[in-house]
Amino acid sequence: MKDGVNGVALGVFIFFFLAVTVMGFLAARWRRADDEHSLDEWGLGGRSFGTWVTWFLLGGDLYTAYTFVAVPAAIYAAGAAGFFAVPYTILVYPLIFTFLPRLWSVSHKHGYVTTSDFVRGRFGSKGLSLAVAVTGILATMPYIALQLVGIQAVLDVMGVGGGENTNWFVKDLPLLIAFGVLAAYTYSSGLRAPALIAFVKDTLIYIVIAVAIIYIPIKLGGFDEIFKAASDKYTAAGAGGLVPAEAGQWTYATLALGSALALFMYPHSVTATLSSRSREVIRRNTTILPLYSLMLGLLALLGFMAIAAGVKVTNGQLAIPQLFENMFPDWFAGVAFAAIGIGALVPAAIMSIAAANLFTRNIYKDFIKPDATPQQETRVSKLVSLLVKVGALVFVLTMDKTVAINFQLLGGIWILQTFPALVGGLFTRWFHRWALLGGWAVGMLYSTFAAYGVASPTQKHFGGSSKEIPGIGEIGYIGLTAFVLNVVVSVVLTFALRAFNAPDGVDETSPEDYTADAGDAGVEAELPPATAGSTH
Repeated sequence: MKDGVNGVALGVFIFFFLAVTVMGFLAARWRRADDEHSLDEWGLGGRSFGTWVTWFLLGGDLYTAYTFVAVPAAIYAAGAAGFFAVPYTILVYPLIFTFLPRLWSVSHKHGYVTTSDFVRGRFGSKGLSLAVAVTGILATMPYIALQLVGIQAVLDVMGVGGGENTNWFVKDLPLLIAFGVLAAYTYSSGLRAPALIAFVKDTLIYIVIAVAIIYIPIKLGGFDEIFKAASDKYTAAGAGGLVPAEAGQWTYATLALGSALALFMYPHSVTATLSSRSREVIRRNTTILPLYSLMLGLLALLGFMAIAAGVKVTNGQLAIPQLFENMFPDWFAGVAFAAIGIGALVPAAIMSIAAANLFTRNIYKDFIKPDATPQQETRVSKLVSLLVKVGALVFVLTMDKTVAINFQLLGGIWILQTFPALVGGLFTRWFHRWALLGGWAVGMLYSTFAAYGVASPTQKHFGGSSKEIPGIGEIGYIGLTAFVLNVVVSVVLTFALRAFNAPDGVDETSPEDYTADAGDAGVEAELPPATAGSTH
């Protein structure tokens, strides 16, 4: 690690940071609507984005600074097991092709802003809607925190903020400034800000990866030398070389499958989806988004390169930023750091907006102020987006980074438990609302207690996301085990409740709503859900 501040890299980083800051504020003028005081405009960009804007927005949303830092860091630390992110992103796109267009259609038809809006309308249950909303908010908070961890990793490698003995305010001042700028332009421009900045972010990331995958292997003697160095390290550590040990194969497979099922349950994924202007835009995006998986596979190889380059760090999250500083000229290291930093700002903005929309529509409007006007909804959502970011910042500044990572893993386990209500509801009304709520409760309780019992070298509880699968005896992903329990309980309780003729909620949707396109949505898309549903 170089001593002191890398002035050239820092200068380049600041240039790009200032550029996207200006773009963030100017985004408020981009495609400005007649009525700016509605949640559709601030929280969904007016539902007006076309194929390429949506593609960059979803890519910026799903492939975050944490992805950039953590995926190759997992390869650096654990070997090929860290590649689980590549197959899971391949699995996810055929899956979402089946249900995302249906979600877009029914949401556009009825003016739904969140997944909880849909669940409430489909099953006539505010309780189930509240469960989905609370789960979404809880799962999103540590995810936002990890974006700030990504920025902090870059700042640490550039030498900004001083050493461990530096006054905490001085050390964290650069992160506080980045947070303040993010909060300001998100408040001002809503979803339009990350949509516009995503173009810069993804372009930088593609350039950095393309250069890294060619330039670094040339400096290290080729891929043969890179893979040999990595294999020697894993063999010496007893990790079995480049191939995962047989004992870890269940963990690898269940983690990949469970992560694929969970990815588009996150509120920020759905927010980016609902911002598009037509059903066909969503269908096109599910076919071209796998290009990001190609990028992810190349990105993962940086973990092997860090080993071959002799990168030594106590915190694995610093491995890739340190690799860039060691291998690249200072000016291009600044470009790479800017890609990671901006890669944190885009998803953090979308995540905070998505969490704020959930609170506003499914807690504030449903339970606190049912007669809230569109202007009041927008104002509350803006304020909550600030509070969410403050919470994430406090989380980062007061807790160990390992804790933040493990809580993000727990968030993924939790968000998977909303799958039966959301995806099941898109295809069938057979499930009873109380059965889905019971299945969700069982999945949440089991997964939380199971994760609580997992220890790691740094934590006594919540130390990981894998545990022995009951009845099988193999180590597998806790979230997938909880999901299976969730579905089983939902099915059994549905049979029982229907046998006793338990009262069912009112479904405000109709079959044709799930295939409607923008031209078919009519006036209902302009109305709040309660009004739109009154016609059915």
